[in-house]
This record gives sequence, C-alpha cells and structure tokens, in this order.
Amino acid sequence: MKKALLVSSSEQGSSLLTNLLRNEGYSQISVTDNPKTSRKLVGNDEFDLICINAPLSEENGIELSRHFAETTRSSVVIIVPQKNADEINDLLTEHGVLVIAKPVNKHLFHHFLQFTDCFRTRMLCVTEENEKLRHMVEDMKIINRAKFLLISCLNMTEVQAHRYLEKQAMDQRESKLEVAKQVIRTYEN
Repeated sequence: MKKALLVSSSEQGSSLLTNLLRNEGYSQISVTDNPKTSRKLVGNDEFDLICINAPLSEENGIELSRHFAETTRSSVVIIVPQKNADEINDLLTEHGVLVIAKPVNKHLFHHFLQFTDCFRTRMLCVTEENEKLRHMVEDMKIINRAKFLLISCLNMTEVQAHRYLEKQAMDQRESKLEVAKQVIRTYEN
C-alpha cells in the first residue's frame, strides 16, 4: 500500500494530482495546503512520496521540498511553473528532489513516479545494508573490548582471548557477542 503526501494550495491542483496519484497506485493520499501541517504529518508518519505543488500560499515550496529530502526517506517531487523549472531544478537536484514542470503531462508523470519508486527502493536497500554494517561494527567493538579486558586482566594473548570467547560461546550456546558482554560486565567493574 503506497502512501503519498500532497501539499498544494490550489484546490484544482489538489484534485488533479490526487487523481494522478491514485492512478499510480497510491491508495493513501494525505492532502494539505499548509507547509506547517505537512511538516507535522511527516513527523507522525512515513510516506513513500511527498509531492509539492508549488508555489504554496505561504512559501514557494523550495525550502519545504529541500527539508523533506534531507529529513525523510520519502521520494520528494516538486511541481513548478514552466518558467522557473530549470532554475529550481538546478537548486534542488543536488538535494535529491525531482522537479516537474507545469503543466503536468500524465504520461511523463507516470514515468517520473516510476523513477522515484525505483530510486527509493534502491535507497532503502542501501540504508538497510548500511544499518547492518553499522551493527556489525558495533558488535566488533564490543568483542574487541572484551578481548582487551581478557588480555589486560588475565594476561592472555590476543589469540588466547579470541579462542576463549569462541569456546565460551560454544559451551554456553550463546553468541560471541553475548559472551563478550559478560566478560565486559565481569572485568570492567
């Protein structure tokens, strides 16, 4: 179930874009005309797509789109008047915001959203892999700290400390990380 947030000050624009988003498979669409409300919605929920129909009544939408691109994992699209599209594209491309010029072509809109879906999927995979690696590094730090304590408190060599952690993990049927945490609790106090 794909979720979208649409920020638009124009009722006609909101209606048109809501229909286009529904045709693209977005079944949950939250619509607001206010940047402040949109920030609250994003703070309370995660959206696959954030679509800003610029300009907004209170601002041009550029800063809002940049904010969402930097603080969320959502795909961010801003729809701008044709005359400003190239300039705004130059400002926002480096932030990962896709700029679409008005009037919106239904066929191109479909392809733009397919692109954002593909990009978001890849980004989420990279983020997930990055998180796994971060956990592995944290686990290695704990294990190395336990080895250091075994070396300094029990005069073991690094090889002996490594073997000790592995053997204890096998004997206790626990992970090496859990054994390392036990060693740290025992010898760090």
